[in-house]
Amino acid sequence: MTVLAPSFLSSVTTEVIAMATERAAPRTLATLADNLRHGVTYRILVPDRVRFTTGVNARLSMLSLAGASVRTLPAVPADTMVLDGCIAVVPGSPSGFAVLDLPDITATALALFARIWHTAAPFPSAPPTELSTRERELLHLLSAGCTDEAAAARLEVSVRTIRRTVADIMSRLGARSRFQAGAKAADRGWLVDR
Repeated sequence: MTVLAPSFLSSVTTEVIAMATERAAPRTLATLADNLRHGVTYRILVPDRVRFTTGVNARLSMLSLAGASVRTLPAVPADTMVLDGCIAVVPGSPSGFAVLDLPDITATALALFARIWHTAAPFPSAPPTELSTRERELLHLLSAGCTDEAAAARLEVSVRTIRRTVADIMSRLGARSRFQAGAKAADRGWLVDR
């Protein structure tokens, strides 16, 4: 999706929802970041992988700190924006976009967005930081199949400390489950031996 003219987004009065695939995320996020309007609600869905792209992550953080609700999921199905619940903006050509004032198209985009919004993980306002040595050891033990109890014994800490550390790592990664945290940690390279 190409960058929209600022005057086009300046007509929005209530809400912008946006879904951006990995390919379109940089341009879509730049467009939204450059056209934030006070009093307008922004809800943005992007793929998990873009969280770890330096320029895109900075835009996501900026949008999140500005009040936009940003969430990520493994894959975003379409590049679409819906403005004020009645105008759909979709890719129209390799270098352009189409603005559609068609209720059926807009309703379909809104339904798709609503369906996946609640399954997406919230984007933290700060990017995930690197792991401490202890956290890295814990992740390696858990990825090797150790239970919380076995990991606690090996690291000589309480099971409660293990669970609290895992919860912190999951929060930093924006993961909703241990499995998703493992996948995101692997994608970030946290499970690779140095």
